[in-house]
Amino acid sequence: MGQLSLLDSEEKQDYQIEKTTTVRLGTRSAEIPLRKRNKAAIKMLKEILLQLEGKDILVSQYCDYWWYQDLRLKRLQVQWFDDSVLVLWGTKGAQVRVWLERLYQLREQYDGNDKPTYYLDFWNGFCSSPIDSYHRGGYQCLNIRVAK
Repeated sequence: MGQLSLLDSEEKQDYQIEKTTTVRLGTRSAEIPLRKRNKAAIKMLKEILLQLEGKDILVSQYCDYWWYQDLRLKRLQVQWFDDSVLVLWGTKGAQVRVWLERLYQLREQYDGNDKPTYYLDFWNGFCSSPIDSYHRGGYQCLNIRVAK
């Protein structure tokens, strides 16, 4: 016989207090709730990629140590792995892998032709004190837009 409880496990997760991430810059520090922002950004990203699936897109990413600009993925196919990794597939085996654990914001901007550009902002603390010590600290941005 199963044990009775007041809340299901899914409901418990909704009511638990989110742990914050401590970010330090010099002698100052701040507590930031990144997990909540990450979940909201991933939810928005899923809705946007459903609309873009099957279309041609251009992907650009700018980092401090590597970058690519306007990589064309024809007939986009999206593959998700546990809300932590996303693979964008194009024709002829072209792919872009995106690790979503440090995604904190999804922005949308329209150009003069009313075509949207989506900006995925990733943040891993400051370069001197990253949140995840196994990855470089700093800011990265991935741009996704519909090809003309």
